[in-house]
Amino acid sequence: MMSSHSRIFWPPKGHSKGQPGRAAKQAQASQALRACDHPDCVLAGDYRAPKSRDALNDYYWFCLDHVRAYNSAWNFYAGMNPEEIETLLRNDVTWERPTWPLGKRGSGSRFDASRIKDGFGVFGEDFGETVHDRAQPAGPELSAMREMNLSAPLSVELLRARYRELCKIHHPDANGGDKEAEERFKRIGQAYKTLMESLL
Repeated sequence: MMSSHSRIFWPPKGHSKGQPGRAAKQAQASQALRACDHPDCVLAGDYRAPKSRDALNDYYWFCLDHVRAYNSAWNFYAGMNPEEIETLLRNDVTWERPTWPLGKRGSGSRFDASRIKDGFGVFGEDFGETVHDRAQPAGPELSAMREMNLSAPLSVELLRARYRELCKIHHPDANGGDKEAEERFKRIGQAYKTLMESLL
């Protein structure tokens, strides 16, 4: 709990909330003294513009009218041929960092999950399992695939297309209220739900 004798560290003496500090005052003073870099202009140079493509951190300081004129005439790619421009754009995509095809760095071989020892089980039980190992479902997924006359590998798009096709064929309205078609329609709906849950 603070008393009237407690030492107050912030704000420092002589400063009230809302007043700028010494560094801010110096920055404001230096900006107020900066004139426009355009010849024969006496206005304040409040707006910065890069001097060249090679010196993007060195600036001219202009008034508003002159910075607008400078920016409208600025061409970053001036003096470059199309190949140089394309190379620069390609390098900018990766922030000018080296790149290589996936799986080619290091030994030059593809990623092999079996070479990683996961002693703490961070990656889960099926880590290192190949796509072929997971391709054939078992249990309710297998019976659902048989019901819809599908085979692995299965995708969401393929499942939806097959479901629409079977619904048009076995819908009770399309079969005049046939009970067998109605039961098949229900089994198809349940199989679709089971397979969709396994895919998502």
